[in-house]
Amino acid sequence: MRDQSSTEVTLAEFFWIWAQRRRWTVPDIHWRIVHWLEHRGPVAVLRCFRGAAKSTLLEIYNAWRFYVDPTYRILHQSESDRTAWKTSRGTLNVLMRHPLTQGMYREGGVEQWWVRGNDDPRNGSLYARGILSNVVSARADEAQNDDVEVPRNIQTPDAREKLRFRLGEQTHILIPGGRLLFSGTPHTHDSIYDEQEAMGADCLTIPIFAQEHRIEDAKERTYTLPFAPDFVFAGIGSVARMLTQGQDFKIVRGSVVVFDTAPGGLVDFYAGSAWPERFTVEELLKRRKKTRTVNEWDSQYQLHSKPLHEIRLNPETIQPYDCEPRFLTANRVLMMWLGNVRIVSCSLRWDPASGNLNSDVSAAVLDLQDAIGRHYWHRAEALTGEIAVTTEDGKRIIGGQVWQLTDIIEKFKVPSVTVETNGIGQFAPKFLRMCLRQRQIHCGIKEVNAVQNKNHRILEALEPLMQSRMLWAHVGVLQGPLWDQAADWNPAVTDQPDDLLDAGAGAVTDQPARIGQSIGNVTAERGEDWRPSAGVFEAELEA
Repeated sequence: MRDQSSTEVTLAEFFWIWAQRRRWTVPDIHWRIVHWLEHRGPVAVLRCFRGAAKSTLLEIYNAWRFYVDPTYRILHQSESDRTAWKTSRGTLNVLMRHPLTQGMYREGGVEQWWVRGNDDPRNGSLYARGILSNVVSARADEAQNDDVEVPRNIQTPDAREKLRFRLGEQTHILIPGGRLLFSGTPHTHDSIYDEQEAMGADCLTIPIFAQEHRIEDAKERTYTLPFAPDFVFAGIGSVARMLTQGQDFKIVRGSVVVFDTAPGGLVDFYAGSAWPERFTVEELLKRRKKTRTVNEWDSQYQLHSKPLHEIRLNPETIQPYDCEPRFLTANRVLMMWLGNVRIVSCSLRWDPASGNLNSDVSAAVLDLQDAIGRHYWHRAEALTGEIAVTTEDGKRIIGGQVWQLTDIIEKFKVPSVTVETNGIGQFAPKFLRMCLRQRQIHCGIKEVNAVQNKNHRILEALEPLMQSRMLWAHVGVLQGPLWDQAADWNPAVTDQPDDLLDAGAGAVTDQPARIGQSIGNVTAERGEDWRPSAGVFEAELEA
């Protein structure tokens, strides 16, 4: 046990003694982390690339905390009990072998143990549990969340909400003035680490490369980069390869890269390795080949907040707009215009649901289409309440989902609506027809029974549209739940929030596929159109 009257040492000194005992060669990145751990703020976030040994440094930090103050209590949580216990065992190993802390361990097991000087019989010096385990009765001076964000607990919005609820419990566990630490790598687009940073946490973020530049499809031979690259990767996964200067490319005028032949496909340029002694060319290429998706590489090594799986429906490909359709009459023909684009067709898809707890959302999507095939999602709404609210005698509809849908039909002069009749939807068309007759609105109703696998239906309808950037959406649509549904959507998951995507896919497939005159072989001979036409006049009158 240490002498209580001895001069207190810093974490850097404590770490150096341990590193000497272990015969480590300490890289600069570890000194940087150690200094930050000692001087960080009360709420802090440590993001380091995979393999940076942050958990090992955290074990040394914990032992030092007990050396400085034997009454200090740490609640250490990870994604599971077993993972948390690894850090508990590692901290015990340092505590029992470090020259300054030998003899401090008093009693306890891997889940909870005490050091000499801790007189709290209910709360150990270190209490290690998984983030989803019950720790309500605990008290601590510091709560640590080491890799609590992992694929299995953030796959859906509900799972992420449950994780955040568990993290919120630490607010009540910490004593006033207690410390809170988050450490790990992001695994989703709305990572808890970003959330803490936005709330003012003290952050240290160390990607494996300080500088990065990506070319999605390198079709050219020459590229001007913002820096001179040290590493150049082509591709990801099993097809990944390292491009070599002098063999595959050369660098001229400082940061201009000239390839012998255009590499094609994805090319990543990097410089400023955080740990060049350990992460050599061979090691980096091995890890790149074992990484399945670009998202996984970006999140685990460059610390960008992305899900590990490939985003099949990337919402960033959706083009936003902020205008409402207007109806004009030209040559006695009613036309719909969206900005300076004429809309030639529309579809409205409704997938009814009861709106009860744990049920699907009753989704309605209005899709507009122009002459060259671009789609505009002008409304994507979750209809609320009962399918229909009627008077006591049942003869008139006075509210409900059909009333909300009829508002959309009336406002945008929708000529036809498609209603999915699965489940509760089998009763919806009858009430919708009743509401349309009551409000004297002419609109056709098409009933469909969706039998195809929903994920296949969504993927086939939306992925080509989004990849070709032919899908637009009103800013109000993008500000709603659609964005997160697209970013989170995983074709391998069957139970996930995808109601608006499903209704949107149906709205898209309800419309014809169009190829505008701007697409195709412009030099081809154009045949005469025999169909009669009254022509188009420039004069336009407000409807």
